[in-house]
Amino acid sequence: MGLQWMILTYVVAAEAAVACLLTLPSPKAMKSTLVSLISLILQPSMFIVPFASFQLLDIYWKNEHRLMCSGESCTAAERDRYEKSMYKSQRNVILCCAACLLYWCIYRVCKYHKEIQSMEEVEKRYKEE
Repeated sequence: MGLQWMILTYVVAAEAAVACLLTLPSPKAMKSTLVSLISLILQPSMFIVPFASFQLLDIYWKNEHRLMCSGESCTAAERDRYEKSMYKSQRNVILCCAACLLYWCIYRVCKYHKEIQSMEEVEKRYKEE
């Protein structure tokens, strides 16, 4: 596995852990602190979306220009190598899509939490009046 796929794998694992932390029930003060910390991290970690998109384009290009192994001209070893390459490409597509989807989910959860906080503040002001 290339370095870029290892990086993407670790990023997806970290995003999954962060998504779990955000969605687990926790006290309000701890949740607010966690959301504000993750919101600060979201801006620099936006690099993952163009990185994953570039990797998807690379997979597509390699798939379009891959030699097809079909028919009687292929040996068993060549056929196995071709199938292994196809499985790796499919795995990598899933990895890229998961990275983008998890980033979007984390972004939306943080945004919803901030909206809920602002609505609670407005409600609190109306109750005080």
